[in-house]
Amino acid sequence: MEKITRRAKNLAICYGASVAGIATTETLKGGPPSTDLTYVLPGAKSAVSFAVPLDQNHVEPWFNKQNHEAHFRNNIQANVIASGISLELANYLEQKGYPSIPLTANTAYRSDTQNGRYDEKPPISHRYLAVRSGVGFFGLSGNVLTKTDGAAIILGSVVTEAELIATEPIPAEDNYCDNCLLCKAACASGYIDGEQRVTVTLGGLEFSYSKKHNHSRCDYVCGGFTGLHKSGKWSTWSPGRFPIPDKDEDFYPALLKTVGPYLRRPRTESTLFNVLMPGDKVELTCGNCQLVCHPDKDVRKRRYKLLVESGVIIQNPDGSREAVSPEEAERKIGAMDPETRALYEKV
Repeated sequence: MEKITRRAKNLAICYGASVAGIATTETLKGGPPSTDLTYVLPGAKSAVSFAVPLDQNHVEPWFNKQNHEAHFRNNIQANVIASGISLELANYLEQKGYPSIPLTANTAYRSDTQNGRYDEKPPISHRYLAVRSGVGFFGLSGNVLTKTDGAAIILGSVVTEAELIATEPIPAEDNYCDNCLLCKAACASGYIDGEQRVTVTLGGLEFSYSKKHNHSRCDYVCGGFTGLHKSGKWSTWSPGRFPIPDKDEDFYPALLKTVGPYLRRPRTESTLFNVLMPGDKVELTCGNCQLVCHPDKDVRKRRYKLLVESGVIIQNPDGSREAVSPEEAERKIGAMDPETRALYEKV
């Protein structure tokens, strides 16, 4: 089993992961429902967790609104690589005689919860497997951070009947998250609470991160329905300027009201497919809480500064996006005919 464990981790790294670890039913004991490996494989004994890094070269052009497409495509590719590693690794373990289930990197949801897939509960939580197995650790945002790439990673997992040998979590003293709150500040939706914390127990060890507000906040802003920060001084990559509510219960109704304008706006070439979104497609316009977090605090500060000084996105008649000053954005939006203007803000 030592040999199989070593080879399973090595396969993930050879195929594109930066780090890999092992969680078992014992090390996950006492965790939330999304840590129950038998949910996807009744005879499950362990899981391989790994992280695929995003290209850091695309992060600052994303924050200063110089290049939307490069990070968008890299994000898609990293998700595909992570899902592909899962498939290859599950096949390897199957060929060794151990039934295994590959887990897609993203957009997989349980259908047996109160609201079905709309509760956005994963079959198995990549995050919990990653922190328990030592792939990374929780930042305040709840994103998993690795020692080298911060939160700019895509996680993947494989559940198997092989009794792989568990790896240890990263010691608390090696977690460089210092609660700088830049993840919260970079989020236009107010998704991260920043003060109240959630604590989970996995195999007798406690892990904590900030409480999150309703997930519709992230759908509404990260999905591109709207993106103008309440200050009016900066935005995400979304040209939408619809109001961002204060209360959780107001987000889903706000999202529904903007579906029509969202679908009628010109789209970029790249797209994410997601069955929960109108037309099964969604834009990636944010992810700031993930991308701002870097092991070097000076880099975090620089990225946040780029964001808040990057201006406001507007969409030109040809569908292209452009970052302009808040004043210029007001002028250009005000010059639109009412029908076009209604695609971006409440008229």
